[in-house]
Amino acid sequence: MSNSLIESMMAAVKASPDDLPLRRHLAELLIAAGRGPEAVSHLAVALAQEPADSGTQALMSQALGGAPPEASPPASPPADEKRGVDWKAYEKELDGAVPPRFARADDEPDPIEGDQDRTIDIELSAVKLADVGGMKDVKKRLDLAFLAPLKNEKLRSMYGKSLRGGLLLYGPPGCGKTFLARAVAGEMGARFVTVSLVDVLNMWIGQSERNLHEIFQAARRNAPCVLFLDEVDALGHKRSQMQSSSMRTLGNQLLAELDGMEGTNDGVFVLAATNAPWDVDPALRRPGRLDRTVLVIPPDAEARAAILEVHLRDRPIAGIDLKRLAAATDKFSGADLAHLCETAAEYAMHDSVTSGHVRMIEQRDMEAALQEVRPSTGPWLQTARNVAMFANEDGAYSDLAKYLKKNKLI
Repeated sequence: MSNSLIESMMAAVKASPDDLPLRRHLAELLIAAGRGPEAVSHLAVALAQEPADSGTQALMSQALGGAPPEASPPASPPADEKRGVDWKAYEKELDGAVPPRFARADDEPDPIEGDQDRTIDIELSAVKLADVGGMKDVKKRLDLAFLAPLKNEKLRSMYGKSLRGGLLLYGPPGCGKTFLARAVAGEMGARFVTVSLVDVLNMWIGQSERNLHEIFQAARRNAPCVLFLDEVDALGHKRSQMQSSSMRTLGNQLLAELDGMEGTNDGVFVLAATNAPWDVDPALRRPGRLDRTVLVIPPDAEARAAILEVHLRDRPIAGIDLKRLAAATDKFSGADLAHLCETAAEYAMHDSVTSGHVRMIEQRDMEAALQEVRPSTGPWLQTARNVAMFANEDGAYSDLAKYLKKNKLI
């Protein structure tokens, strides 16, 4: 085992003492080099943080001169196998006389009733708006629509503001629409439910509508609750463009749920997100439904620097110029910036493996990643440009047109 590699690993552990995987890897190298006593001190630190980690326990045993812990004995066979019951033989003998085990007598699925009969994830969000970089205009609109009325009960009562409403977030993919919805729930201290097409769609006639109704019912039972409709253009596509009668019926059910026809929506805050608001059925955007629209644009330079800092926070870095990187990543989405940091880490790790010397992620790695990673918002901005120029007669996309003009895209 190369002593230079071990020394490099020791320097890396000294620079990042809380990196337990790195410390365990150093211990493995020390054990392989016959330096077990030195490995013991590092493994003791790891076990102090994660005392139940079986891998660290096994390494400690090897460092102390023992053998790895034996594998647990195989589970005992089921009671039926002990008694020698041959179920396959019984089924073959009784085939045609009785239905097979566990099979249903008919093809109709069981009805879905309540949270216990289906998978509906109802969670409490720990994310706050302060965790969202930039987006001052978006935060202001969310505060106006949801947060201020909730926090000021007397003023809400005086102005006759109800605790119901809907807001549509739209913009290029990867710009944090889902993260914003979670942050709103976190600010409210409300429960959070996310819904997509796969949570609703079912092959049985009427079952998709029932699933959607049960999801809204779960949100009503857990009010105050933020119900987040992800990719709402899939659930509520323009009915005039649909060929499937079942999807049109599902769209009608969504409208009925938003109107609260089958239960009050007080305390249920509906947030929806889409990359293509021009494909959403206009009926969904009428007053009382998703009547407020907010554009979530790619992060500005200040927000990009904050996002990069978050994604580099738990990585070993040295000499990173955030201001320079923020200036070089115009039109990058939040997801693009995360991918940029991941790619830079790959360059640094590959160099460490090939050279045998572990080093930090440096500015050169970030700049090399910039040559490979390109912003993914380009196709969306091109489509949005056409909409803002030729399909904005009613002014629904005035904020989009303003953003495009500001950035000299139209």
